[in-house]
Amino acid sequence: MEALIPALMGGLLEAFEPLNFTMLVLGCTVGLFIGAMPGLGSVNGVAILLPITFLVPPTSAIIFLAAIYYGAMYGGAISSITLGIPGASTAVATVFDGRPLAMAGKADRALVTAAAASFVGGTISIVLFTLFAPPLAAFALRFGPPEEFALMVLAFATFIGLGGDDIPKTIFSILIGLVLASIGLDIISGKPRLIFFDLPGFYHGINFLVLAIGIYGIGEILWTLEQTEGEVLVQRVKTSLAVILHNLRLFKENLGITVMGSLIGYFVGMLPAAGATPASLMSYGLAKTFSKNPETFGKGNPAGVAAPEAANNAASTGAMLPMITLGIPGSPTTAILLGGMIIWGLRPGPLLFQEHPEFVWGLIGSLYIANALTLVINLAFIPLFVRVLTLRFTILAPIIFVLCIVGGYAPEQTMHDVWLMLIFGVAGYLLRKLNYPVAPAVLAIVLGPLAERSLRQSLLGSQGDFTLFFTRPISGTCIAIAALLMLYPLWLSWRRRHRKTVPVQA
Repeated sequence: MEALIPALMGGLLEAFEPLNFTMLVLGCTVGLFIGAMPGLGSVNGVAILLPITFLVPPTSAIIFLAAIYYGAMYGGAISSITLGIPGASTAVATVFDGRPLAMAGKADRALVTAAAASFVGGTISIVLFTLFAPPLAAFALRFGPPEEFALMVLAFATFIGLGGDDIPKTIFSILIGLVLASIGLDIISGKPRLIFFDLPGFYHGINFLVLAIGIYGIGEILWTLEQTEGEVLVQRVKTSLAVILHNLRLFKENLGITVMGSLIGYFVGMLPAAGATPASLMSYGLAKTFSKNPETFGKGNPAGVAAPEAANNAASTGAMLPMITLGIPGSPTTAILLGGMIIWGLRPGPLLFQEHPEFVWGLIGSLYIANALTLVINLAFIPLFVRVLTLRFTILAPIIFVLCIVGGYAPEQTMHDVWLMLIFGVAGYLLRKLNYPVAPAVLAIVLGPLAERSLRQSLLGSQGDFTLFFTRPISGTCIAIAALLMLYPLWLSWRRRHRKTVPVQA
C-alpha cells in the first residue's frame, strides 16, 4: 500500500505530459460525440480510430482510446435524453426516464444528472480499480457458466419491477423479447432457428440496437407526432450556469442510488460474460424496485437516469480490469483495446504491472483525469444539446429518422435490419398505445443470448444436472437474491391491496 501512492502520483504526472494530456482532451471530446451518434458507440469509435494511434507512443495511444471509451459512455445519454434514441446499447435504460424529463422541459436536469452520475460512477470504479485490481480480477475468474447464468437470472428478476403492477403484460413482453433473442443459428448445433420466410438476414439474429432504435426512435417519432402535431416539443429551456449549478445541487437527492449503480456496474462490468449494458439495466431495475415512488419511474424520475448512467460508466472501468490484469477482455471495446496493446508489443497479464509500470500507472492516472475532463466538457455542451428541443418537431422528426436509419444500418450494414427497425418502430408505437411495457422486451433480447449460452454450457458440463446452480456458492446466492427480488414487488402489491380492504378503525 505504501508503494501505491507514489505509483499513482507518477501515473498522474505521466498523464499530464503535453502529448498525453492533448490526447486525453481530444479523446474525451471525440468520444462524447461518438457516443451520441445512434448506432456508432464506443466499439465502432475505438475500432475506427485505432490505426491513428500507431503514430504516437503506446502510452499515449492507450490513453487516447481509453478517453474515447469514457467519452462514449457519457455521450450515449445525450441522444437518449434529447431525441429518445439510445446512442448505444449501454444507454437504452437512460431513455426510460431521460426522455420523459426532456419532454417535460427538464432536459437540463436530465443531462446534468446523467453527467454527474457518470462522474460518480467513474470515480468509484477507478478508485476500486486502483486499490483492489489483483484480488478483484481473481474473484472474477471464479465466475464460470453456472455463475454467469445465475447473474442473468438476477438481472431478469429486476424485470418484474419494470412493468409496474401489470405483471401478465410484463411477462408477455419478456417472452416476446426472448423469442426475438432466439432467432438465428443454434449455438450448439449450428442449425437455423426461427428463420422467418427463409430470409437470409435472420441468420445473424436480431441486433439489439436495431430493436432499441426501432422502438425508441421510430416509435417515439410516431408517438410524438400524434401528441404534439408537429409543434415545438419544449417551449423554453433555461441553460444558464446558475441553472446547471442548481441541478448539480439537486443531484444530491440521487447520490445513494448513484453509488448503488456504481458498485453494481463495476462488479458486473468486470465479468467477461457481462458488460455495461446488463449492468445499466440491472441498476435501473433495482433502483425502481427499491424506490419509495416506483410508479414515477418511466415518467421522468431523475433516479431513473442516475442509476443506469452510473452503472454503465463504472462498468467501462470494470471491463478494463480483467483486460489489464489477466489479458481477458471484459467487453467488446476492451477486446479492441487488448488487440491494440498486443500490436504495440505489450503483453497484458499479471506481469504487466512489473514489466511496464509506467504504462499501467499512466493509464490509471489518465482515467482519473479523463473522468473529470469529460464531466466538464459534457456540462459545457449542455446548452447546445437542449437547443435541439426548441426546434419544431416537423423539422426534428426527419433528422431523427435519418439518424435511426443510419443507426439501424450500422451494426450489420444490411437493409434487412433497416426494414426490421421500421417494423419494430410501428410495433413499439402500437404496444405503447395498448399500454404494454416495451422495456422488458428490450431487456430480454439483450440478456437472452447471454443466459442461453451460459445455461447450455452449464448443463453440458453437468450432464443435465440442474442442482448445479444451487449447490455452487456464488450461483446459489445469486438465485436466492433473484427469488427475493421477484417476490418483493408482489409482496408490496399484496400489502397495498390488503390496506385498501381493511376498514379504518374509528
